[in-house]
Amino acid sequence: MVKGYAALGPGEPLQLIEYDLGPLLSDQVQIDVSYCGICHSDLSMIDNAWGMTTYPLVPGHEVAGVVSAIGSDVKHLTVGQRVGLGWHAGYCNQCCLCTSGDQNLCADATATIINHHGGFANQVRAQANSAIPIPDGLDFKSVGPLFCGGITVFNPLVQYDIKPTDHVAIIGIGGLGHMALEFLNAWGCHVTAFTSTISKRDELMQMGAKEVIDTNNIQAIESAGGRFDLILSTVNVKLNWNLYLGTLKPKGRLHFVGATLDPLDLNVFQLIMGQRQVSGSPVGSPRVIEKMLDFAHLHQLNPIVEVFEMDQVNQAITRLRSGQAHYRVVLKQ
Repeated sequence: MVKGYAALGPGEPLQLIEYDLGPLLSDQVQIDVSYCGICHSDLSMIDNAWGMTTYPLVPGHEVAGVVSAIGSDVKHLTVGQRVGLGWHAGYCNQCCLCTSGDQNLCADATATIINHHGGFANQVRAQANSAIPIPDGLDFKSVGPLFCGGITVFNPLVQYDIKPTDHVAIIGIGGLGHMALEFLNAWGCHVTAFTSTISKRDELMQMGAKEVIDTNNIQAIESAGGRFDLILSTVNVKLNWNLYLGTLKPKGRLHFVGATLDPLDLNVFQLIMGQRQVSGSPVGSPRVIEKMLDFAHLHQLNPIVEVFEMDQVNQAITRLRSGQAHYRVVLKQ
């Protein structure tokens, strides 16, 4: 029997439950969880903020663990191998998106925490092609957040062919934004941080920001007019998006990876006259996740984490909800 921490209703504290995962399928692996990050998406699912939660819910989709069993058809993974598991625990493997390498866009993909028990547990199951080997040399305790938060901000760099000469701005330097800052700095870009917490300035400069702009200062934002090739928004709140559109160069892109639920109020003339673009993207495909891990290994990039024991899961969730986490929260089994 697997032991995991589950929410039994919207917003409820997690409780320890036991459940049987059933027989291991031929294309699956079983992962003994060592560490699991807590993502804001876990909070949204616990609260049923997206209207898609089924209870009991075992959250957790930033898993770093060790393969403990493999299905009969699995040839590329071995028992004892370190792997990570992110938002997806499987794909249909038949649609044109899957066969062309865009499995992350598969309409029939299995989400790790939607009608599926996640990583706030001692074990988790997944289709083998969604369990990605972790390179030796990456810090095991902090690698988990790369499998959701990290790939979410890394994927646009690949999809939109971001160049080292590009000027890129990040809105919100929190759990997602600090990883975007690390990636983009290592990518070679000139990186500007938009933050409402200007007290972070020195830390953000040490992390690679060339400039820090206070989002509470409208004049400071306006002074960056026409400067950026890409703006990456990691926040989940409504902002004056037209103000930020004005800081894009012609042909610049405002890209959303933070799931703001409010409609976008945009000045279409700013888009048309500057041939600017607005877009969004989810997590990446298995191949792009592998690229991200190789990049992180090459540059020795690790998310900044706070570690809690698994049985402290409710304290850890409270810490994340408080907005005071520095920068990601990880559970240790």
